[in-house]
Amino acid sequence: MLKKIAVLTSGGDCGGLNGVIRGVALTALHRGTKTFVIPNGYAGLYNLVDLPELTELTDDRLANIAVYLAGSEAGNSRVKIAKIKDENKYERIKQGLQKFGIDAVIIAGGDDTGSVVADLADKGIPCLHVPKTMDLDLMTYSVGGDSTINRIAEFARDLRTTGQTHNRIIVMEVFGRYAGHTAFRGGVAAQADAVLIPEIPVNFDYLYDFLKKRFMHRVELSDVRAGSAMVLVAEGLRDASGKELVDENSPVDSFGHRKLMGAGKYVVKELEERIKKDSDIKDFMVRTGQFVEGVYEIPEVREVRPGHLVRCGFTTPIDAAFGLEAGAGAYYLASKGIFGVTVAGYNDGKINYMDTKEAIVQRLVDEKEVRIYETMGMSFGRNPEVLSDPELEKISGRPVRPY
Repeated sequence: MLKKIAVLTSGGDCGGLNGVIRGVALTALHRGTKTFVIPNGYAGLYNLVDLPELTELTDDRLANIAVYLAGSEAGNSRVKIAKIKDENKYERIKQGLQKFGIDAVIIAGGDDTGSVVADLADKGIPCLHVPKTMDLDLMTYSVGGDSTINRIAEFARDLRTTGQTHNRIIVMEVFGRYAGHTAFRGGVAAQADAVLIPEIPVNFDYLYDFLKKRFMHRVELSDVRAGSAMVLVAEGLRDASGKELVDENSPVDSFGHRKLMGAGKYVVKELEERIKKDSDIKDFMVRTGQFVEGVYEIPEVREVRPGHLVRCGFTTPIDAAFGLEAGAGAYYLASKGIFGVTVAGYNDGKINYMDTKEAIVQRLVDEKEVRIYETMGMSFGRNPEVLSDPELEKISGRPVRPY
C-alpha cells in the first residue's frame, strides 16, 4: 500500500493542472494515502533533499485548490534533469524522496516533461506521467488543450470588433510550436477567414486573393462601409522555403528549444507587400470613401499576439474532468507499482495507459482533417483545387473522441 505520494507539475501553465492535483490527492485521501506537493516542478524535485518540509494536501488544503482555475497550485519550472551537471543528480533525487518517505511521484506535463519521466523511471525513480500540453501534440489527449482552444476562440471573436471598427485585416498569432491543433480548432470556432498552421505550406498569392475578395465584399456590402477579415496563425509556421520563423538571437531553454516568434509579422509583411502592389486597392479605397492621399491609402493589416493570455484564466469543464480522471488514474497505477507510463484516459470504467516514450511522440494535424472546412469556404492558405466529397463510413461502438 502507498503511504505517501507526491505530485508535481512541469513545463508551461495551462488549464486542467489543478484538476490533476485534486484528482491525485482526493483519490489518495479516500484510500488512506497522504499526498504532498513538490513545488516548482523538476527544480523542486532536484532540490527536494534540501527542503525543510513539504505541503500536505489535506482535505482542508484541497478546499483552496479550484479545479476551474487554470495554472498550477504546485508551481512549474522548465528544467531537464539530464542536463543538470551534477553527476549525482539521480541519487540526490532518490535521497530527497527517501527523506520524506515518498513512495511515488506523479508528474503532469507535456512531451519534454514526459521525456524526463521516462528518464527518471529508467533510473529506478518511481514516477509516472499525466499528459498536459496546450499544444495537444501528444498521442493522448492532454489537459490544457480544450481550455486553450476556448481562449483562442474567445480572443479571436473579440478582436472582430476592433477589426470592424477600423476596417482592418487582423492577423492573430498563437502558441502551438510545430503543431497546429489549437490554432486550427480555435480558428474554426471563431469563424476565422483563414487559419495558417505549420502542417500546411502557405501559398501567399492564393491567401491574398482569398482575403482580398472577402474583405472588399464585406466593406462594400456594409451600409456604413465597415468590414474586416481574420487570419489565425500558429507560431510554428514556416516560410515558403521551409525555414523556421524563430528569433535566432533568443537563448534556448533547458530542453534546447528556441523561442518561436515572427510568424504573424511575416504574414503581415507578405499581405502588405501585395496590397501595396495591387492597383485594385486604390480604386476600392476611393469607391468606399476611405482614400486620403499620403495619409490613408491602403487598409491596415494589424498583428495581434495574445501570448500567455491563452494559457490563463479559467479551465473548461472538459479539461477539469479529464484532469480529475487522469489524476485519479495515476494514483491507481502507482498503487499497483506501474511506473514509466502515461495515463491515456478513463473509458468504460477502465484506466487506459501507455508507455510514456510512446505517448510523447509528436502528433501533428492531419491535413485531411481540414478538408471538410475547406468545402465550407474556410482557407488554410492553400489552393484546395477540386474538393471531392468526403468518404462515408458506417461504424459501430463508441465513436472516436474529438481532438
